Amino acid sequence: MTPAQGTSTTAHKKAQSTAHRTSRKTTRAKADVSAKTAATAVPQKAATSTAKQTKPLGHVTFVGVGPGDPALLTLAGRDVLANADAVVVEGPEHDAFLTYCRPGVEVVDGSGAEGSRALRVAARARLVVKTAKSAANVVRLLTGDPFTFSSGAEEAAACKKAGIGFNVVPGVSEVSAVPTYAGIPLTMKGDREVTVVDLAENKLDLTRLQPKQTLVLLNASEVLKETVGSLVEAGFDAATPVAATVCGTTTSQTSVVGTLETIVTDLRAAKVTGEAVIVVGSVVEQREALSWFETKPLFGWRILVPRTKDQAGPLMDRLRRYGAMPEEVPTISVEPPRNPQQMDKAIRGLVEGRYEWVAFTSVNAVKAVREKFDEYGLDARAFSGLKIAAVGDKTAEAIGAWGIRPDLVPSGEQSAAGLVEDWPPFDEVLDPINRVFLPRADIATETLVAGLTDLGWEVDDVTAYRTVRAAPPPAPTREAIKSGKFDAVVFTSSSTVRNLVGIAGKPHASTVIGVIGPATLKTAEEHGLRVDAMAETPSVEELADALARFGADRRDTMVEAGEPVTRPSERRSGSRRKS
Repeated sequence: MTPAQGTSTTAHKKAQSTAHRTSRKTTRAKADVSAKTAATAVPQKAATSTAKQTKPLGHVTFVGVGPGDPALLTLAGRDVLANADAVVVEGPEHDAFLTYCRPGVEVVDGSGAEGSRALRVAARARLVVKTAKSAANVVRLLTGDPFTFSSGAEEAAACKKAGIGFNVVPGVSEVSAVPTYAGIPLTMKGDREVTVVDLAENKLDLTRLQPKQTLVLLNASEVLKETVGSLVEAGFDAATPVAATVCGTTTSQTSVVGTLETIVTDLRAAKVTGEAVIVVGSVVEQREALSWFETKPLFGWRILVPRTKDQAGPLMDRLRRYGAMPEEVPTISVEPPRNPQQMDKAIRGLVEGRYEWVAFTSVNAVKAVREKFDEYGLDARAFSGLKIAAVGDKTAEAIGAWGIRPDLVPSGEQSAAGLVEDWPPFDEVLDPINRVFLPRADIATETLVAGLTDLGWEVDDVTAYRTVRAAPPPAPTREAIKSGKFDAVVFTSSSTVRNLVGIAGKPHASTVIGVIGPATLKTAEEHGLRVDAMAETPSVEELADALARFGADRRDTMVEAGEPVTRPSERRSGSRRKS
């Protein structure tokens, strides 16, 4: 072998060795990449599979809403409803609570369950579980308290079995609320033991009950005769006081008081039907002194509220506070003027300094001007340098919401006439401008215009809005108005008098009439109506207060005369209309 050949052979072996090492590195690298890829791919598939398997279920909150009065809903219940995605209800009696929900909430009707209690509970439990599988936050409304003589416990157990989490918001139970609204304390000094018995479906042995205790009987109306017989056999004195209350905590509440011996006959004589909460024991004797709900001045009165629909709320709330059952009937609607050019011109004049005063006679007038301001991109600064007058506290409050304090509010009668009495006469020295802007309704009276003109002012009398007569109410409502089935009617303006008479006829002679002020009083009398109550100041709250004072005086008169307290619709004591 020559040196050249030896060198060549050595170089060749080195090259082969290098190539082999490189090949092994490449193979290991490829293997590492394959291993990493496989390791990455497997967890991804597993994660996807796990995500599908652990799809989150919804959550259910069982909320007790009390036995009937919507005001008994707790703050916690209200807050839960505000965040609900779906609400399961049992019927129309729960509709009032949906106002606390956000728009678009899903409402699930659970009132369709039939059969025995067990079947009904099972059906509703399945419905709650089904709803929770499609909605994240479910609220189940239950009358009374969810865990007190209610189906909440069974439904919650069904959720637990299905893997659905739940919370419970306690509610006021009918066991305590109804007797309280009837003026019956369940415990007193010397009466510390209370037993609650639900007679819904089970045949209970009442002989084990001790006579010296207070009993609260639920679902006993259909078996009341047998129940009182069993209690007497168990040792209860037949003269033991008994009170039965139906429609408890609502303005339809009716209580009948008797004894174990007489209560069945007493209920039949009073023509009281429906499921009752029945209290047996000496505590019933406290009702005469402690009755607070059924003795409210307007308790059970069916009161008609002819009003623009968007303004009836405060008046109806106030009437309910006095125990009334108000029914709103739209008689007028507020609409823009047919020709908006007059208002457009007046607003431009206001901005250009044409006026010294702006006089607002109603909340609707304030609203109309404010809408025009929004249309033109103006705000309260446009009133700079102007004097503002307002008729009535509500009108002043509407202006105050604009951040403006009125310069003039009537010190006496809260009306156009009262405003004229306090309005200063035009003074050429003190008043640089003699013009007043008066935005008002299309059917307003001329009292203010004439009065300001006599004081030396020039008035731009501008139609800011129109009051349009609404369509007639349904036939049953019209019949109730004419036949005296309403106990009272409250009129909040002259236009409500004219429009109600126009679309439904005059209220019956027995119906109590309440008005908001002198102008409305005059209009009512012009239509042949006798007015019984008038607000001292022109506000809907004061109108309700005035009617309540009339109702209280009427009740006191009946009690003093030893007569049964009845509602106006239950008496026909002669004509109430003017001839």
